[in-house]
Amino acid sequence: MSDTKLTAADAVRLEECVKSGGVAVFPADTVYGVCCDPDNASAAMRLYELKGRPPERPAAVMFFALSAALEALQNLEDAERAALEMLLPGPVTLLLPNRTRRFAPACGPDPDTLGIRVPRLPDTLAALHAVDVPVMQSSANLSGAPDARTLAEVPLSMREGADLVLNGGKLPGTPSTVIDLRHYAVSGKWGVIREGALSSADILRLLDVCANP
Repeated sequence: MSDTKLTAADAVRLEECVKSGGVAVFPADTVYGVCCDPDNASAAMRLYELKGRPPERPAAVMFFALSAALEALQNLEDAERAALEMLLPGPVTLLLPNRTRRFAPACGPDPDTLGIRVPRLPDTLAALHAVDVPVMQSSANLSGAPDARTLAEVPLSMREGADLVLNGGKLPGTPSTVIDLRHYAVSGKWGVIREGALSSADILRLLDVCANP
């Protein structure tokens, strides 16, 4: 979508910002996001304040590699692991049972549910795959406002309030599809909470492969 290309140095800056308790604006595979350490309650509060979003609304935890997500998510059922390996990386947010209640600041009032993202980054953003820490992330817009496709569309107050801002050029602009897999391991049932970049038909096709390998 853009000639703007992130570098290995940008990945290092993002990782250092998150580790130090900062808040960063960054480009992903769908829209611009704002992120912080998913275990840092103070950083999470700053993120919510920048968005004007109540902390009762949960955020997702993004990993920049599927292997890191699978390693971090303990007690996955076989069916859940198969679904993750089929759907990720991709433009989806997966709601899963949070059996070990990890990443509490990202979970809001429901510590038993965890939203997971692993982006499929284009070549221009592929340097971010080197980021070795998970991030709590949400779209880089004011609560209820349109998603940001370019850095200029990210609210000025958010850009000025963040500790780091990365420009990835123009992004596709359609947010991730939110898929509820909380009952998938028990019943095989799933649902779409929010339509987005991956269609329900494509999700059905991919999960059907899981069920009928």
